[in-house]
Amino acid sequence: MHQTLRLRFENFVFRAITTLSLFLLLFFATSIVLSIYIFTEPLAIVSSLLSPEIRFAVFLSVTTSTTSTLLALLVGLPAAYALSRLNIKGKNIIESILNIPIALPPVAIGAALLIFFTNTPSGIFINRILNVVYEVPGIIIAQFSVVTPYIIRLTKPVFDKIDPRYEKISRSFGYSSLETFFKVTIPLARVGILSATTLAWARAMGEFGATVTLAGATRYKTETLPIAVYLNLAQADIHKAMATILVLILVALVVFVVLQTTGGGEEL
Repeated sequence: MHQTLRLRFENFVFRAITTLSLFLLLFFATSIVLSIYIFTEPLAIVSSLLSPEIRFAVFLSVTTSTTSTLLALLVGLPAAYALSRLNIKGKNIIESILNIPIALPPVAIGAALLIFFTNTPSGIFINRILNVVYEVPGIIIAQFSVVTPYIIRLTKPVFDKIDPRYEKISRSFGYSSLETFFKVTIPLARVGILSATTLAWARAMGEFGATVTLAGATRYKTETLPIAVYLNLAQADIHKAMATILVLILVALVVFVVLQTTGGGEEL
């Protein structure tokens, strides 16, 4: 009897603690978002959202984020598959090196990129061809450098879960390794790949540190949404800064709603 009462009490306490933690975090996050509406004028925010500067920042952010994410997929998916399937010596060390950017502050990544493109022969050569430093290609490269480790980190476990027998059966029917990868492996991993792609794209949209270090912060040139927030806050233009933050919040909300409704969050 006493044992049963004790277990019920512990279960009640545990449920109360977990529920309270959940709602405290929900209250904290909601309060931050609502503060934008409380301390700014709605009409001023709407006017700022329709301004040419914000429209430019949205267009540039969407364009560069999409480009960098596609490039990250082009390189990251084969790399993740190689780490998952191939018997490579020192694979754990290789994977650890590729994951380093995840642990580094983005501004450190940007500083390293800036040094590479301005002080090394290969970097200077690339910069002369692509005009990376303080230009739009620099935004794409900065975003690519930040999101590619996420693509690898998120898709490798997806490839790990796929039974290699499916690929062996495909090759036994005469399909090449490349055909098997696109016709068997990719379809089986599509949910995980879609989830990784969506999160990487959202991460690229919100990238600031590496971008501002490598590409600079120039209005109507390298002004992505995060840089627009920085520039407008620096000039005390609160309405434009808040309007830009609202766009970023909306992007994040849409991304995670899509992930939850498609089951992508569970896959990851």
